[in-house]
Amino acid sequence: MKIRKIWLVLAAILLILCACGPNDAPQEPQASGTHTEDLPADRQPSSNAPDSPDSVSDPSLPPREGMVRSPLTNEWVDPETAQTRPLAVLIPNEEGAIPQYNLSEASVLYETNVENRVSRLMAIFEDWQNLPVIGNIRSLRTYFAYWAFEWDAFIVHSGGPYFVDDLLAEPTTENINDHNGADSSAFYRDSRKPQPHNLYVNGQDVLEVVKKKGYSLTYRGLTDGAHFCFADAGEPNDLTQYGSDAKSAVYIDMSGCYPLTRCYFEYNDEDGLYYRSQHLSGGTDGPHIDGATGRQLSFKNILVQYVTYEELANGYLVFQCHDNAQDGWFFTNGRGIHVTWEKGKDYDATRYYDDSGKEVVFNTGKTMICVVLDGDSFTFR
Repeated sequence: MKIRKIWLVLAAILLILCACGPNDAPQEPQASGTHTEDLPADRQPSSNAPDSPDSVSDPSLPPREGMVRSPLTNEWVDPETAQTRPLAVLIPNEEGAIPQYNLSEASVLYETNVENRVSRLMAIFEDWQNLPVIGNIRSLRTYFAYWAFEWDAFIVHSGGPYFVDDLLAEPTTENINDHNGADSSAFYRDSRKPQPHNLYVNGQDVLEVVKKKGYSLTYRGLTDGAHFCFADAGEPNDLTQYGSDAKSAVYIDMSGCYPLTRCYFEYNDEDGLYYRSQHLSGGTDGPHIDGATGRQLSFKNILVQYVTYEELANGYLVFQCHDNAQDGWFFTNGRGIHVTWEKGKDYDATRYYDDSGKEVVFNTGKTMICVVLDGDSFTFR
């Protein structure tokens, strides 16, 4: 009888443990005193999990009638999504800022250094209106604005140094700034995290500010008709056409360019994606995980773009974003080639060319653009 009671107790304990998930699961940041279960139905967090596999076997056909190709990723999206201008959100990337939320939902992600070799991200979100939380959010630099212009994006940021003011004052610049009282309803702080790494936005709140300010939700005709040149989804670019000039690249180490985040990418041959990890200064070494979705950041295409720069007062940097024939590298499907890049006007796309002068062909999927300082170095193998 005693043995049976012991087994019953053990079984009950096992059932309890199975019913309880991990206690360190990511929690959506909410405004002070607000819990997820208290939010209205339209503000509840979404897992944003990938759609179920397409019901069609031909990748050239849309999974649903009426869908079109995304101008950012070449993936199938609804027409309304393709016609809506994206968000360009300034996001810190240092130990105190981790985790970021919904970063894995960005179609294009930029990373570069700001002052003191601190790494900062700019995420370009295409389907942003229903994201319950994006962030956290930090200040703008001029070079991020020039890259945001390429996508005709609304720039979401929290202020910036004095030398961004002239660019923000341009009549075509449309931004949502936490330091602007008229925009403050788009932002909230989470009291569970210390400032400055606790500022977030909600997609619907941003939408309301966009409407209130009279910004056009659809593209204004300022940018190039097509940004990246994409391969046909049924015939991906494996870079084999470059022969020995295409180098094996299953591991890309950016620590020589980003000494505080020391990020690196590992190629997964099964799904053809590069998975991002970081070894943050003061933090652990491991996968770069989205705090909202629990997914590791991954990309189909990776660009390394060298820029010349100058240092201003207090360590602030200014990049030469308008240039031609500057160096870089392009990686996809486990290989990499040397490229050059050029950008003419503010709203022109940055174009990338192989060594024969032909524009680089991207594969369908998300792209990571690592902008690095001239003179820094990275490795791959």
